Amino acid sequence: MKTATRVEPPTSAADAAMANLRYKIKNELTRRSTDIINLSHAIHADPELSGQEFRAARRAADVLANAGFTFESEQPRVPASFCARFGSGELVVVLCVEYDALPGIGHGCGHNVNAAAALGAALALTSVAHQAGLTIKVLGTPAEESIGGKAELLKQGFFDDAHLALMAHAAAEDTVGNTSLAMTEWEAVFEGLPAHAALAAHEGINALDAVVIAQTAIGLARQQLPGGSVVSLIVTEGGTAPNVIPSRARATLEMRAPTAAQLQTIQNTIARCLEAGAVATGSKLTITPSGNAYEELTQDPYLCEAYRAAMAELGRTVAVTTEATASTDMGNVSQVVPAIHPMIGYNVHGAVHHTAEFARYGTTPSADEAVLDAAYGLAAAATTAAITDRERKRLLQRTQPNHSQSRMAQETST
Repeated sequence: MKTATRVEPPTSAADAAMANLRYKIKNELTRRSTDIINLSHAIHADPELSGQEFRAARRAADVLANAGFTFESEQPRVPASFCARFGSGELVVVLCVEYDALPGIGHGCGHNVNAAAALGAALALTSVAHQAGLTIKVLGTPAEESIGGKAELLKQGFFDDAHLALMAHAAAEDTVGNTSLAMTEWEAVFEGLPAHAALAAHEGINALDAVVIAQTAIGLARQQLPGGSVVSLIVTEGGTAPNVIPSRARATLEMRAPTAAQLQTIQNTIARCLEAGAVATGSKLTITPSGNAYEELTQDPYLCEAYRAAMAELGRTVAVTTEATASTDMGNVSQVVPAIHPMIGYNVHGAVHHTAEFARYGTTPSADEAVLDAAYGLAAAATTAAITDRERKRLLQRTQPNHSQSRMAQETST
């Protein structure tokens, strides 16, 4: 971590208490820094795809076990996930540890940094859990790049006791407060009838034509979609031979929008475009959602400011923004639990997310510093809320039941 800037003498008992807690957090991070950075490097060197992050989960769980965390008797049913706990305070803070990589790229989204920062924050909080009245709950949340492990854990009830939820995400610069796009993915399968393309084409039903018509309809429909919408489509199956009328065609679609409500509008429109292809050709259409729909991210204003202030102690200037950045299943969590998902910056030399170039810088000294700084910011933000009477009361009074019933939680693959 960077050397903290000069802190003015405490002006009240509350200031003195917070200064003491932050001192403990920094000391604990220093003591645990080797374990935290080693975890980041190990996950980076051994990338695992969504839902297959068994070694990353085991590595993270081992670090937590060695730090005195206990593991719930009821563990998540999501592959490569876990639930660990430390302390017995009334205020439950959840740290989300995500660690999946990208096919052919490795950690091109920096999830090794994300995982280590969240786990580091959890370790740091152990030093103040009793004094701040905290229970620290760590969830291993796999498959952020695919089905949305956090959405699955929501449905299984693992956020039901949470009062706040935290994580940080690797980036080129420091920001907090940003939102994200709501997102869903579909697989569309058109089934027709095969026939000889030269001798009896009129006896066939061309499923690939249905995809072409649907793509054309989607292209024309984009003008009427809500602002900020994104619709992407690839054809993954389109026939077996040019002399056979394609009897089966498959497409994968991804739809994004600023809000879940707007996403529903997009889905209705895109469904009609797909149906147009089926009707025009006489094909049978089947639409299957892939994984969970992602809701828009809504970061808690108080926690954002507490994080920004803590990072300023380390010499970092964190920009507060409301811009939308891609999509994340942390959005689902944020709709039912006060949450933050800041972007922690390090030098990526102009590289952008989801590239091999971005992955290349995930274990540099700059990235390691970002891991420890983000861990401090998250831990300090949680602690600030925990010992501020008004904020603690606000978080404790929030409604607990039905966390698993977020607006889009039930949209899963069949």
